[in-house]
Amino acid sequence: MEPKVNYVLVGAFVVVLGVVALFVILWMGKADYRGIYDRYEAYFRESVAGLSVNSTVKYRGVDVGRVKAIALSPDNPEEVKLTLDIARGTPIKTDTVAVLQTQGLTGLATINLTGGSKDAPPLVAADEQYFPVIKTGPSPSFFRSDEAISRLLSDQSLPHLLANLDALAKGASDTFDEENRVILKHTIRDLSDVVYSVVTHKTQIEQSLNGAARSTDNLAKLTAVLHEEVPVLLTRINKSMTALNAMTEDLAQTSKAVRSVVNDNQPELEQFSRHTLPEAGALVVELRQLTGALSRVARDLEREPSSLVYGKTPPPRGPGE
Repeated sequence: MEPKVNYVLVGAFVVVLGVVALFVILWMGKADYRGIYDRYEAYFRESVAGLSVNSTVKYRGVDVGRVKAIALSPDNPEEVKLTLDIARGTPIKTDTVAVLQTQGLTGLATINLTGGSKDAPPLVAADEQYFPVIKTGPSPSFFRSDEAISRLLSDQSLPHLLANLDALAKGASDTFDEENRVILKHTIRDLSDVVYSVVTHKTQIEQSLNGAARSTDNLAKLTAVLHEEVPVLLTRINKSMTALNAMTEDLAQTSKAVRSVVNDNQPELEQFSRHTLPEAGALVVELRQLTGALSRVARDLEREPSSLVYGKTPPPRGPGE
Protein backbone atom coordinates (compact mmCIF):
# COMPACT_ATOMS: atom_id res chain seq x y z
CA MET A 1 0.00 0.00 0.00
CA GLU A 2 1.50 3.28 -1.05
CA PRO A 3 2.06 5.91 1.64
CA LYS A 4 -0.29 8.84 1.58
CA VAL A 5 1.52 12.03 0.38
CA ASN A 6 0.75 15.41 1.93
CA TYR A 7 0.67 17.63 -1.15
CA VAL A 8 0.27 20.76 0.93
CA LEU A 9 3.63 20.19 2.61
CA VAL A 10 5.25 19.39 -0.70
CA GLY A 11 3.82 22.53 -2.30
CA ALA A 12 4.91 24.66 0.66
CA PHE A 13 8.41 23.18 0.47
CA VAL A 14 8.64 23.90 -3.24
CA VAL A 15 7.45 27.48 -2.73
CA VAL A 16 9.95 28.08 0.08
CA LEU A 17 12.74 26.51 -1.96
CA GLY A 18 11.85 28.73 -4.94
CA VAL A 19 11.85 31.87 -2.77
CA VAL A 20 15.22 30.88 -1.29
CA ALA A 21 16.63 30.22 -4.76
CA LEU A 22 15.32 33.57 -6.02
CA PHE A 23 16.82 35.33 -3.00
CA VAL A 24 20.17 33.63 -3.60
CA ILE A 25 20.11 34.61 -7.26
CA LEU A 26 19.30 38.23 -6.42
CA TRP A 27 21.92 38.30 -3.68
CA MET A 28 24.58 36.85 -5.97
CA GLY A 29 23.64 39.44 -8.60
CA LYS A 30 24.13 42.16 -5.98
CA ALA A 31 27.33 41.00 -4.32
CA ASP A 32 30.44 38.97 -5.03
CA TYR A 33 33.56 38.07 -3.10
CA ARG A 34 34.31 41.74 -2.41
CA GLY A 35 30.99 42.63 -0.87
CA ILE A 36 27.89 44.58 -1.79
CA TYR A 37 27.62 46.96 -4.77
CA ASP A 38 26.11 50.44 -4.90
CA ARG A 39 24.58 51.58 -8.16
CA TYR A 40 25.53 54.81 -9.94
CA GLU A 41 24.88 56.39 -13.31
CA ALA A 42 27.10 58.32 -15.71
CA TYR A 43 26.26 60.16 -18.94
CA PHE A 44 28.83 60.45 -21.78
CA ARG A 45 28.51 62.75 -24.79
CA GLU A 46 31.15 60.87 -26.78
CA SER A 47 31.32 57.43 -28.34
CA VAL A 48 31.70 54.52 -25.94
CA ALA A 49 33.02 52.14 -28.64
CA GLY A 50 34.97 49.32 -27.03
CA LEU A 51 32.93 49.44 -23.83
CA SER A 52 30.57 46.59 -23.06
CA VAL A 53 28.42 45.25 -20.25
CA ASN A 54 30.56 43.85 -17.40
CA SER A 55 33.49 46.06 -18.45
CA THR A 56 35.72 46.97 -15.53
CA VAL A 57 35.26 50.12 -13.48
CA LYS A 58 38.50 51.29 -11.86
CA TYR A 59 39.21 53.88 -9.20
CA ARG A 60 42.75 55.23 -9.64
CA GLY A 61 43.67 51.96 -11.38
CA VAL A 62 42.05 49.64 -8.80
CA ASP A 63 39.12 47.44 -9.85
CA VAL A 64 36.07 48.60 -7.89
CA GLY A 65 33.10 47.56 -10.04
CA ARG A 66 31.62 46.81 -13.43
CA VAL A 67 29.38 48.26 -16.10
CA LYS A 68 25.84 46.99 -15.51
CA ALA A 69 24.07 48.47 -18.54
CA ILE A 70 24.72 50.68 -21.61
CA ALA A 71 21.92 52.59 -23.32
CA LEU A 72 21.09 55.88 -24.98
CA SER A 73 19.76 58.53 -22.66
CA PRO A 74 15.97 58.78 -23.05
CA ASP A 75 16.08 62.52 -22.41
CA ASN A 76 19.00 63.35 -24.74
CA PRO A 77 19.93 61.06 -27.66
CA GLU A 78 23.38 62.74 -27.85
CA GLU A 79 24.29 61.18 -24.50
CA VAL A 80 25.03 57.56 -23.58
CA LYS A 81 23.72 56.41 -20.21
CA LEU A 82 25.93 54.00 -18.27
CA THR A 83 24.73 52.12 -15.22
CA LEU A 84 27.62 51.26 -12.91
CA ASP A 85 27.81 48.85 -10.00
CA ILE A 86 30.59 49.97 -7.65
CA ALA A 87 31.70 48.18 -4.51
CA ARG A 88 30.27 49.71 -1.38
CA GLY A 89 32.87 51.66 0.56
CA THR A 90 34.50 53.13 -2.55
CA PRO A 91 34.97 56.86 -1.85
CA ILE A 92 32.73 58.28 -4.57
CA LYS A 93 32.65 62.04 -3.87
CA THR A 94 30.94 64.99 -5.50
CA ASP A 95 34.16 65.87 -7.36
CA THR A 96 34.76 62.32 -8.67
CA VAL A 97 35.00 62.22 -12.48
CA ALA A 98 34.50 59.20 -14.78
CA VAL A 99 36.49 58.96 -18.05
CA LEU A 100 36.78 56.36 -20.78
CA GLN A 101 40.17 54.69 -21.08
CA THR A 102 41.44 52.07 -23.52
CA GLN A 103 43.56 49.09 -22.47
CA GLY A 104 46.66 48.79 -24.62
CA LEU A 105 46.23 47.75 -28.26
CA THR A 106 43.14 45.60 -27.70
CA GLY A 107 40.78 48.54 -28.03
CA LEU A 108 38.75 47.42 -25.02
CA ALA A 109 37.54 50.35 -22.95
CA THR A 110 37.12 50.69 -19.21
CA ILE A 111 35.72 53.34 -16.90
CA ASN A 112 38.37 55.06 -14.81
CA LEU A 113 37.31 57.16 -11.81
CA THR A 114 39.55 60.07 -10.80
CA GLY A 115 39.36 62.94 -8.35
CA GLY A 116 37.55 62.47 -5.09
CA SER A 117 39.34 64.84 -2.73
CA LYS A 118 39.44 64.07 0.97
CA ASP A 119 37.30 67.03 2.08
CA ALA A 120 34.58 66.64 -0.61
CA PRO A 121 31.18 65.27 0.57
CA PRO A 122 29.99 61.83 -0.61
CA LEU A 123 27.96 61.69 -3.80
CA VAL A 124 24.22 61.12 -3.22
CA ALA A 125 21.23 61.03 -5.56
CA ALA A 126 19.32 64.24 -6.14
CA ASP A 127 15.57 64.46 -5.63
CA GLU A 128 14.69 63.70 -9.26
CA GLN A 129 17.31 60.94 -9.65
CA TYR A 130 16.98 57.21 -8.92
CA PHE A 131 20.75 56.75 -8.48
CA PRO A 132 23.65 59.16 -7.88
CA VAL A 133 25.07 60.54 -11.14
CA ILE A 134 28.87 60.66 -11.49
CA LYS A 135 30.28 63.53 -13.51
CA THR A 136 32.14 62.62 -16.71
CA GLY A 137 35.21 64.09 -18.34
CA PRO A 138 36.84 63.93 -21.80
CA SER A 139 38.57 60.69 -22.64
CA PRO A 140 42.34 60.55 -23.33
CA SER A 141 43.66 61.82 -26.67
CA PHE A 142 44.05 58.36 -28.22
CA PHE A 143 40.41 57.47 -27.60
CA ARG A 144 39.21 60.83 -28.93
CA SER A 145 41.48 60.58 -32.00
CA ASP A 146 39.94 57.20 -32.85
CA GLU A 147 36.50 58.78 -32.70
CA ALA A 148 37.62 61.76 -34.77
CA ILE A 149 39.11 59.52 -37.45
CA SER A 150 35.94 57.47 -37.59
CA ARG A 151 33.87 60.62 -37.89
CA LEU A 152 36.16 61.94 -40.62
CA LEU A 153 36.01 58.72 -42.63
CA SER A 154 32.24 58.65 -42.40
CA ASP A 155 31.81 62.31 -43.25
CA GLN A 156 30.61 63.28 -46.71
CA SER A 157 33.23 66.06 -46.89
CA LEU A 158 36.09 63.55 -47.16
CA PRO A 159 36.02 63.57 -51.01
CA HIS A 160 36.26 67.36 -50.93
CA LEU A 161 39.25 67.10 -48.61
CA LEU A 162 40.94 64.60 -50.94
CA ALA A 163 40.22 66.87 -53.91
CA ASN A 164 41.77 69.83 -52.06
CA LEU A 165 44.84 67.75 -51.23
CA ASP A 166 45.18 66.74 -54.89
CA ALA A 167 44.89 70.39 -55.97
CA LEU A 168 47.49 71.33 -53.38
CA ALA A 169 49.88 68.68 -54.69
CA LYS A 170 49.40 69.92 -58.26
CA GLY A 171 50.01 73.51 -57.15
CA ALA A 172 53.23 72.47 -55.41
CA SER A 173 54.34 70.61 -58.55
CA ASP A 174 53.65 73.68 -60.69
CA THR A 175 55.51 75.90 -58.26
CA PHE A 176 58.66 73.76 -58.29
CA ASP A 177 59.13 73.78 -62.06
CA GLU A 178 62.51 73.45 -63.79
CA GLU A 179 63.44 77.14 -63.38
CA ASN A 180 62.54 77.22 -59.70
CA ARG A 181 64.42 73.98 -59.09
CA VAL A 182 67.55 75.50 -60.68
CA ILE A 183 67.16 78.60 -58.45
CA LEU A 184 66.69 76.36 -55.41
CA LYS A 185 69.86 74.43 -56.29
CA HIS A 186 71.85 77.68 -56.58
CA THR A 187 70.44 78.85 -53.25
CA ILE A 188 71.42 75.58 -51.57
CA ARG A 189 74.92 75.85 -53.11
CA ASP A 190 75.29 79.42 -51.83
CA LEU A 191 74.18 78.33 -48.38
CA SER A 192 76.74 75.52 -48.52
CA ASP A 193 79.48 78.03 -49.42
CA VAL A 194 78.45 80.25 -46.51
CA VAL A 195 78.53 77.31 -44.11
CA TYR A 196 81.95 76.25 -45.47
CA SER A 197 83.29 79.79 -44.96
CA VAL A 198 81.98 79.84 -41.40
CA VAL A 199 83.61 76.46 -40.67
CA THR A 200 86.87 77.57 -42.30
CA HIS A 201 87.08 80.74 -40.23
CA LYS A 202 85.85 79.07 -37.08
CA THR A 203 89.03 79.93 -35.16
CA GLN A 204 88.90 83.62 -36.13
CA ILE A 205 85.22 83.78 -35.26
CA GLU A 206 85.86 82.19 -31.86
CA GLN A 207 88.72 84.63 -31.22
CA SER A 208 86.49 87.55 -32.19
CA LEU A 209 83.75 86.29 -29.90
CA ASN A 210 86.25 85.82 -27.06
CA GLY A 211 87.56 89.34 -27.64
CA ALA A 212 84.03 90.68 -27.59
CA ALA A 213 83.42 88.79 -24.35
CA ARG A 214 86.57 90.27 -22.79
CA SER A 215 85.56 93.74 -23.98
CA THR A 216 82.18 93.21 -22.41
CA ASP A 217 83.83 92.16 -19.13
CA ASN A 218 86.11 95.21 -19.19
CA LEU A 219 83.17 97.45 -19.92
CA ALA A 220 81.30 95.91 -17.01
CA LYS A 221 84.30 96.50 -14.72
CA LEU A 222 84.61 100.10 -15.96
CA THR A 223 80.93 100.62 -15.35
CA ALA A 224 81.31 99.27 -11.82
CA VAL A 225 84.27 101.60 -11.14
CA LEU A 226 82.36 104.57 -12.53
CA HIS A 227 79.39 103.57 -10.44
CA GLU A 228 81.61 103.78 -7.37
CA GLU A 229 83.69 106.85 -8.31
CA VAL A 230 81.12 109.10 -9.96
CA PRO A 231 79.15 109.75 -6.74
CA VAL A 232 82.39 110.75 -4.96
CA LEU A 233 83.35 113.02 -7.87
CA LEU A 234 79.91 114.59 -7.91
CA THR A 235 80.18 115.20 -4.16
CA ARG A 236 83.51 116.97 -4.66
CA ILE A 237 82.12 119.02 -7.52
CA ASN A 238 79.20 120.05 -5.35
CA LYS A 239 81.60 121.12 -2.59
CA SER A 240 83.70 123.08 -5.11
CA MET A 241 80.61 124.79 -6.47
CA THR A 242 79.57 125.67 -2.94
CA ALA A 243 83.01 127.16 -2.24
CA LEU A 244 82.94 129.04 -5.57
CA ASN A 245 79.53 130.46 -4.72
CA ALA A 246 80.84 131.56 -1.33
CA MET A 247 83.90 133.21 -2.95
CA THR A 248 81.66 134.92 -5.51
CA GLU A 249 79.53 136.28 -2.71
CA ASP A 250 82.67 137.52 -0.90
CA LEU A 251 83.89 139.25 -4.08
CA ALA A 252 80.50 140.84 -4.53
CA GLN A 253 80.59 142.12 -0.94
CA THR A 254 84.17 143.40 -1.45
CA SER A 255 83.13 145.15 -4.66
CA LYS A 256 80.25 146.75 -2.81
CA ALA A 257 82.63 147.87 -0.06
CA VAL A 258 85.12 149.34 -2.60
CA ARG A 259 82.29 151.07 -4.42
CA SER A 260 81.09 152.49 -1.10
CA VAL A 261 84.61 153.75 -0.24
CA VAL A 262 84.97 155.32 -3.70
CA ASN A 263 81.60 157.00 -3.36
CA ASP A 264 82.48 158.30 0.11
CA ASN A 265 85.87 159.75 -1.06
CA GLN A 266 84.78 160.90 -4.48
CA PRO A 267 85.31 164.69 -3.78
CA GLU A 268 88.86 164.10 -2.54
CA LEU A 269 89.60 161.88 -5.51
CA GLU A 270 88.27 164.49 -7.92
CA GLN A 271 90.44 167.20 -6.26
CA PHE A 272 93.45 164.89 -6.39
CA SER A 273 92.92 164.19 -10.06
CA ARG A 274 92.37 167.88 -10.93
CA HIS A 275 95.18 169.59 -8.92
CA THR A 276 97.57 167.11 -7.45
CA LEU A 277 98.06 164.93 -10.55
CA PRO A 278 99.09 167.91 -12.86
CA GLU A 279 101.51 169.22 -10.21
CA ALA A 280 102.89 165.73 -9.76
CA GLY A 281 103.39 165.55 -13.54
CA ALA A 282 105.27 168.84 -13.63
CA LEU A 283 107.37 167.67 -10.69
CA VAL A 284 108.24 164.50 -12.56
CA VAL A 285 109.31 166.55 -15.61
CA GLU A 286 111.56 168.76 -13.50
CA LEU A 287 113.01 165.73 -11.77
CA ARG A 288 113.83 164.24 -15.17
CA GLN A 289 115.58 167.47 -16.22
CA LEU A 290 117.48 167.63 -12.94
CA THR A 291 118.45 164.02 -13.30
CA GLY A 292 119.77 164.74 -16.82
CA ALA A 293 121.82 167.68 -15.59
CA LEU A 294 123.29 165.70 -12.73
CA SER A 295 124.15 162.92 -15.16
CA ARG A 296 126.07 165.34 -17.39
CA VAL A 297 127.92 166.81 -14.40
CA ALA A 298 128.85 163.32 -13.22
CA ARG A 299 130.26 162.46 -16.67
CA ASP A 300 132.27 165.70 -16.79
CA LEU A 301 133.71 164.98 -13.34
CA GLU A 302 134.67 161.52 -14.43
CA ARG A 303 136.56 162.91 -17.43
CA GLU A 304 138.11 165.96 -15.62
CA PRO A 305 137.98 165.73 -11.86
CA SER A 306 139.99 169.01 -11.59
CA SER A 307 137.25 170.91 -13.29
CA LEU A 308 135.45 170.91 -9.96
CA VAL A 309 138.28 173.25 -8.65
CA TYR A 310 139.67 174.96 -11.77
CA GLY A 311 136.61 174.95 -13.90
CA LYS A 312 136.11 173.40 -17.25
CA THR A 313 139.19 173.45 -19.57
CA PRO A 314 138.50 175.43 -22.74
CA PRO A 315 138.83 173.40 -25.93
CA PRO A 316 142.13 173.82 -27.90
CA ARG A 317 142.19 176.42 -30.67
CA GLY A 318 142.36 175.38 -34.22
CA PRO A 319 144.91 176.52 -36.90
CA GLY A 320 144.75 180.23 -37.75
CA GLU A 321 142.83 181.21 -34.59
